[in-house]
Amino acid sequence: MGKRNDVVRKRARKVLAATRAACHICGEPIDYTLKWPNKRCFVADHVVALDRGGSDTLENMRAAHADCNSTKRARPYAPIIRRSGALD
Repeated sequence: MGKRNDVVRKRARKVLAATRAACHICGEPIDYTLKWPNKRCFVADHVVALDRGGSDTLENMRAAHADCNSTKRARPYAPIIRRSGALD
């Protein structure tokens, strides 16, 4: 299982938040002013989950809504329809 690195994770969250990217899971915009525990707040999602061998690095993290990330869990893909058109 991958190991969490708080310093790297905080730096990655800061870099990801600065991009103001849409949720990579559902494709909808993220309101970066929302704070935890709001379900639609920004979180950094590990594309390949740590317990699936993913790394705790910026290259393996994407911006997501907290609820989308929670739904995805450790699966490679969430059971959510992406609405951004990126899959068309």
